[in-house]
Amino acid sequence: MIKRICLTLFIICYSSYSQEEDKSYYTLDVNHYHGTILKHNPDISHLITGHPFGVILSFQKKTFGKKEWQRLYNSPDYGVSFLYQNLDNQFLGEHYGLFIHYNFYFFNRLLMLRIGQGGSYNTTPYDEDDNFRNVAYGTHLVSGSYALLNFKKENLVKGLGLQAGLGIVHYSNGNSKAPNKSTNTLFLNAGITYTMDQDIPERIDKEKGLAKGGEPFGYGFILRGGVNESDVVGSGRFPFYTLGGFIDKRLNKKSAIQLGGELFFSKALERFIDFRASGGFDDGVTGDEDAKRVGMYLGHELRVNRISVLTQFGYYVYYPYDFEGQTYLRAGVQYYFNKNIFGAFTVRSHAAKAEAMEFSIGYRL
Repeated sequence: MIKRICLTLFIICYSSYSQEEDKSYYTLDVNHYHGTILKHNPDISHLITGHPFGVILSFQKKTFGKKEWQRLYNSPDYGVSFLYQNLDNQFLGEHYGLFIHYNFYFFNRLLMLRIGQGGSYNTTPYDEDDNFRNVAYGTHLVSGSYALLNFKKENLVKGLGLQAGLGIVHYSNGNSKAPNKSTNTLFLNAGITYTMDQDIPERIDKEKGLAKGGEPFGYGFILRGGVNESDVVGSGRFPFYTLGGFIDKRLNKKSAIQLGGELFFSKALERFIDFRASGGFDDGVTGDEDAKRVGMYLGHELRVNRISVLTQFGYYVYYPYDFEGQTYLRAGVQYYFNKNIFGAFTVRSHAAKAEAMEFSIGYRL
């Protein structure tokens, strides 16, 4: 009997200790914002008639450096955010978006950089009969990304705090359907924060040399694919796929550089070449041009736990048909399912013009 009581007390104490050790801490915040649409493309000039406004609602979990990746990045927050935007233009309508975000802190945690990636629903996309002026979005569902750079002070009075600063939000469907001129809104924001449990633990500081830990060269293979449409509205949405290989060098626990090559297959480009050849444009297109392209790229990978932020600059070394330019950019996020297998979501563009949203699966040796 005594043994059972002792065992029960031990289990209760151990469970309480574990719950205390594993306790999670959360914050809420709400920000109002007001701004202007940037004229990154003259084709959207007629849509910039007002000053967009909206609200950002966010819920995030705090970290305190218990894990190595948290200490590497000064104990960031991570969570989800809902973003509402009224674009102050009857043809552009409104956005309702859901994002995953990280908050990174600087200057004694008084400066916060938030980066969010997700998707949004637009209420009034392009329609050839009812809304032909909205050349920014060809679909209701679009991808979105946003960033905030705020001065922030938490827990000023009973969990309440303040924040204010600059932000930008981008919407595009990655040319999955034309038209897709996209929008970028630059804004000012201000709001309040609420720390749900004010009795938070001390953060563990990053130990000296923690970021070190480069690795030998690695290599791998990747398959990208998706659906896109050329700039000719109504020309049809077609699948594309890309076969690629790469070598990389992980410089430390945060960063890696990449060198890769890839072969592009695009049915939408094939149809665009046929359109130019048969449309009487008199631009020398015969229809026999090869739609395949071969590219080489140099890239950087910023790793945050299992997630990486990718940026790549590419050049088409085989480029038989001139389409949007011989250089390309790729940006997006990558997730490691385990040490070898990863998936990615990226947007490939030529300058500010997106060609495709790419869904990828890869294997790194």
